[in-house]
Amino acid sequence: MKIEIEANLYRYLFKNVYFINGTAYAGKSTMVRMLTERFDGIACGENYHLALRDAATPEFQPNMSYFQTMSGWQEFVTRTPEDYAAWIAGSAQEAAQMELLILTQTVLNNPDKKIFVDTNISVELLREISDDDRVALMLAPGEMSVSRFFDRPDAEKQFIYQKLLECPDPDAALANYRKILEKCNSPEIYRAFEESGFFVYKRTEQSTLDEAFAAVAGHFGLIEP
Repeated sequence: MKIEIEANLYRYLFKNVYFINGTAYAGKSTMVRMLTERFDGIACGENYHLALRDAATPEFQPNMSYFQTMSGWQEFVTRTPEDYAAWIAGSAQEAAQMELLILTQTVLNNPDKKIFVDTNISVELLREISDDDRVALMLAPGEMSVSRFFDRPDAEKQFIYQKLLECPDPDAALANYRKILEKCNSPEIYRAFEESGFFVYKRTEQSTLDEAFAAVAGHFGLIEP
């Protein structure tokens, strides 16, 4: 028998869970780390749902199972922008199911802790399971998201960059991947976040970490805004 948890129960369960979503290079992962350190919380960082990736099957999670079925990393990094963007969107939907399982267990094991989440959960689902003052969206201009994507030291992005350099035509592969990033950080996606009704912090060239922290933590009611 399939059991579904009503949205109001998630809202109650997640009363100490703070969700951050948004675009690439907006500072989401950094903000989760800063909030966790400042408020002695628990971090569910970028792609934390991968703790359950071995449970993914091609039948039920075809996008998350792509790595089991692809011919190799060159196929992964040289897909068309349309295919890649569709895979990102599909993976986010599948990951959201895993996130809810992990978050539920984390809350039950740590009922008095604040939990800060770099999430794949869509704004539509966040609207159902959380409250306005527990959700923040962090946005970066599309050009910044694209041009600085590989400027970060995290292992996943540097791994992708190395695989692009190993392609038979690295310049063409890098150019195609830039188009992928443009597709995944399009004005339409930015505008959908912007118009979601949730709190939005917009990163600019002049933004500082202290400024971003004050804005997001203030919105969450953790410090005076």
